[in-house]
Amino acid sequence: MVRLLAFGSLLAFALSPCLAQDVTGAQDSGPASPNVAAPREPKTLSNDAVIRMTKAGLDADIIAQTVRTQPGIYTTGPDDLIALKEAGVSQQVISAMMAKSSGIFTHVEKPPVETAPLSSQVDDIGIYYKMRETRDWEPMPIELVNFRQGGALKSTLTNGIIKKDMNGHVKGTSSRLNLRAGDKVLLYVPSGTSPEEYIFVRFRQHSDNREFRTETGNVFHTQTGADRDAVPFHPEKIGKNMYSFELEENIGPGEYGILPPGNVNARGMANAGKIYTFAIGK
Repeated sequence: MVRLLAFGSLLAFALSPCLAQDVTGAQDSGPASPNVAAPREPKTLSNDAVIRMTKAGLDADIIAQTVRTQPGIYTTGPDDLIALKEAGVSQQVISAMMAKSSGIFTHVEKPPVETAPLSSQVDDIGIYYKMRETRDWEPMPIELVNFRQGGALKSTLTNGIIKKDMNGHVKGTSSRLNLRAGDKVLLYVPSGTSPEEYIFVRFRQHSDNREFRTETGNVFHTQTGADRDAVPFHPEKIGKNMYSFELEENIGPGEYGILPPGNVNARGMANAGKIYTFAIGK
């Protein structure tokens, strides 16, 4: 019996290093299970993170998109806004930060229709055209228009406002620009100006000039909207201060013009102004 106990003790002593090695090997062998590591939480952005991205030279569009889509806590008090501005953060990014901190998602407009590529010619306030077979906008010709007042009529529908005909006369029988139905027109308007303030007119042709009539009411024509030779048009916004419309199939041949606002009663130009002109061939 004593011998058996001694033999068992010796056997256990001899096997103990092997068992320890097996246990250790089982712990070290093979890659760790992917479920063991906890997922990384996205880092919360802050004012300092935005300033660092700005100083690193990242584009403002990229920073603003990051602000909109990533978790962030921003402080946008007066002192914070001043610090951001002094650090070179763009207004676009600051607006995104303010929207994020207030819980408002920044509105993303649909891509404007046919804004790119705009022609390099579209670099100033004015009216431009684009033919169906071309890709570039071109400036529409400008002609001088002389205004003459016609008869007066007192209307009870307008609280006794005196309405007068304003006749516009343009020298020559035809514009040098010929367009067709389906061609497009672009209005590049001054800030604060609506495209509805422009009047699209059809001229009445005479032997040596073209004429159109509008009704004004002793003030500039855009305040009444009553236009005798006006042609309806429906401009759509395609960019900042830019509106476009297509010449409709039923426009018909003739001489046309687009009268911009602010010409007739501008000081020093009481009897003259400018009009953009084109013709539609038969």
